[in-house]
Amino acid sequence: MNLISLEEIVKQAEQENRSLPELIKERESLETGITIEEITKTMDQMYDVMLEGYHQGVESDNRSVSGLTGGEGWRLMNYVKDNKTTCLYAKAAARAMGVSNINASMGRIVATPTAGSCGILPGSLITLAEEYDIRREDVVDSLFVSAYIGKVIADNASISGAEGGCQAECGSAAAMAAGAGVYLCGGNANQVSQSVAFALKAVMGLVCDPVAGLVESPCIKRNGFGAAQALLAMDMALAGIESVIPADEVISAMGEVGRGMSASLKETAEGGIAATPTGKRLEKYLTK
Repeated sequence: MNLISLEEIVKQAEQENRSLPELIKERESLETGITIEEITKTMDQMYDVMLEGYHQGVESDNRSVSGLTGGEGWRLMNYVKDNKTTCLYAKAAARAMGVSNINASMGRIVATPTAGSCGILPGSLITLAEEYDIRREDVVDSLFVSAYIGKVIADNASISGAEGGCQAECGSAAAMAAGAGVYLCGGNANQVSQSVAFALKAVMGLVCDPVAGLVESPCIKRNGFGAAQALLAMDMALAGIESVIPADEVISAMGEVGRGMSASLKETAEGGIAATPTGKRLEKYLTK
């Protein structure tokens, strides 16, 4: 099986002087037999779900079904507003946690690439779109860039916390958000690839250790950090900084690290903060 890579699509974009979304939509249409118009319409509908989750997440104190978490995105967004901060990282983190709050309260989200990391991509892109008045059509196009990045990671490593730890979930989501953000801000195809490398290297080896096995703690806060990390990776790439190790090699390395992790650190709630005294106490309480 020929695995897809970032290097080959970056080269194609540069050689043919075409945009990444254009190439990605064309490939998806050829592979699925669905027209580019229909593919774009479906992605546009997914963006609506992201916007819905964002508004619900930051405009009210949503509690999770377990009661373990709730309102993190709402609280941070209120803090941002009260202090009149212009920090994009805080705004993106608030939106990311808000969407993750919606997931924990059994609301509707888009798994990007998983439910546990669902806030990072919308938190990042919605922040950029609102701050810089970016057209909806361009944001939807950027989602194709993020989707392709996620597909490369899934093919060559993993997007599953149970298989590769949280580096494979929140790390992949941050890489997807960084690449999409670079595209939105006018970066070239190579800079998209560089941002992916930065985002993944920043969390290489991150374990998946959900308290009581629930996608809440530390997952919701990690969504916030993942969004901030995505924006920083984006800024680094747009500044012309390049990764010493190419993105495709970073992705392969992440897969190797995931395979080498102990099972206790891969979504089993047997290690990390899930195994702390407080984590165990909460697990006992919640499973009664």
